[in-house]
Amino acid sequence: MDGIDALVQLEAIKQLKARYFRTLDAKDWAGMRLVFSDDVVMDTTDSGGNVVAGADTFMDFLSATLANVVTVHHGHTPEIILTSPSTATGIWAMEGRLRYADGNEINGFGHYHETYEKIGGSWRIKSSRLTRLRMD
Repeated sequence: MDGIDALVQLEAIKQLKARYFRTLDAKDWAGMRLVFSDDVVMDTTDSGGNVVAGADTFMDFLSATLANVVTVHHGHTPEIILTSPSTATGIWAMEGRLRYADGNEINGFGHYHETYEKIGGSWRIKSSRLTRLRMD
């Protein structure tokens, strides 16, 4: 892979993660489903959650869990490594703010540790592990 192609692939992964954040906060579940491989593994055990395997299972879980929660997520300073023409790893600093219907709020700060796979010409999130540095 030449330097220009590598830059194009890195930008495509950044755009993928931007769609993840936007569709999550907009509750665009159909759009969000497209950012994942079918066999994605989402691990939030380090931040008090569970491991959920499979994109459809994760979308069912997420849409039910966040139905009445206003969320704002930001990702920053991506560290992406292309490991082959069709795979990559990445770490993103993140901030997530959640406001529940009863007025309670959670503000979390940490990192997403992810793997990506290029499937049918498009990058997808293959696995994601959320770690927390702080939760207010």
